[in-house]
Amino acid sequence: MTKKTILLPMFIAAALVLVLSGCAEKKEAVNNSQNLPSSETESKKESKVSGELDIKGSDTLLQLVSSMSEAFSEKNTQAEVAVTGGGSGTGIAALLNGEIKVANASRDVKQKEIDKIAEKGGSFKKFIVARDGLSIIVNKDNPVDKLTVDQIGKIYRGEINNWKEVGGDSNQINLYGRQSTSGTYEFMKDEVLKGDYASTMRNMEGNQAIVDAVKEDSTGIGYVGIGYAVNAGSAITILDVAAEGSSTYYSPTNESNITSGKYPVSRPLFQIMADYPEKNGLIHKFMEFEISSAGLEITKEAGFYPPSVQDKASNDKFFSGIK
Repeated sequence: MTKKTILLPMFIAAALVLVLSGCAEKKEAVNNSQNLPSSETESKKESKVSGELDIKGSDTLLQLVSSMSEAFSEKNTQAEVAVTGGGSGTGIAALLNGEIKVANASRDVKQKEIDKIAEKGGSFKKFIVARDGLSIIVNKDNPVDKLTVDQIGKIYRGEINNWKEVGGDSNQINLYGRQSTSGTYEFMKDEVLKGDYASTMRNMEGNQAIVDAVKEDSTGIGYVGIGYAVNAGSAITILDVAAEGSSTYYSPTNESNITSGKYPVSRPLFQIMADYPEKNGLIHKFMEFEISSAGLEITKEAGFYPPSVQDKASNDKFFSGIK
């Protein structure tokens, strides 16, 4: 009888210890959850979306946005985001015709496109995915490693046609560029050439086609998005570029040169819509993912740069318009 009287309180005490221990662990787990970095907390709260989305346009953005799509679909298994190229002009035309809801573009919209959407009672909404340092590339055997914006313009207008005129060997310059539906073609024409391309330029279908051509042509020159340039290996040289009237040259491979605007041929890379997307819908969530910590890692791995301070302000305005 005495034995039973002693054992019962001991059993109750042990049970009480286990209960209190469990409560402490539960409390600690809650506290740890509260102390998670905001990105991890957001990740746990992230709502899954479903549906299909077709994005078409810029060849410069093709690989980057395709990689974004794959990563996004891993987290949202009921969502499918298909990405195709064809050029910024092709994507914007498809958007205007109602064929797609999102166009990738490596240039801003033109006035005639703004007028066309206005006729339909709409207006463009623009989101900036990343920033690009448009790269001027030459073959690794070419001794030229820098050019001014003025020299690049003269080369592509056909006013300079021998490498010796810009410090190289006496060889004819072979020009490689994009097709007229390309946003990169338009950007170069408007911002660098400020005139028409030489008729001798070979119009290539995409960035990778230009990289491959310059790799094989010791006298060639091309322009491509920075992501394609840095992933091309040692077979090409990415030129440093100086602004018109400046003697200071900057490399597009340095992020601070791009985000500060020192590199003179940098540009935002857009996704363009004919209206704001549905709040918390597939498009909204995909764009949030593109500038999340996971999305920015993909941007950097692809060789491009995160949106600048000005780009972020533009994106904040875009997201605030989604109701």
